[in-house]
Amino acid sequence: MTTTTTTTSPVPVATPALVVGNTAYVTTSASPVMSTTVVTQSPPTLQQEVVLARPSSEHVWLAGYWTWRNDRYEWMAGHWELPPSSGAVWVAPRWEQQGNAYKFSEGYWN
Repeated sequence: MTTTTTTTSPVPVATPALVVGNTAYVTTSASPVMSTTVVTQSPPTLQQEVVLARPSSEHVWLAGYWTWRNDRYEWMAGHWELPPSSGAVWVAPRWEQQGNAYKFSEGYWN
């Protein structure tokens, strides 16, 4: 079994900001840290989950999924979560077949 994991670090971007009549530069990240995992073993079928009562109308259900840890698949249980901002949309994690391998893309708020 082949496993490849790569991590993409944020790229610092200097953006001008006005600070009391002077121009300053603030460094921000252009993208979040992302990790990519590629394995040759297909992921198991998704597990059935019991969705518990919604804590509030603002909470969003994030379904469970299989991830790769310690050279094996591990189930990450679904849970309710508050979005980081109004209008944020959850992009679920997913496995995609690429030839004889399977690539995992982490979930994120968009």
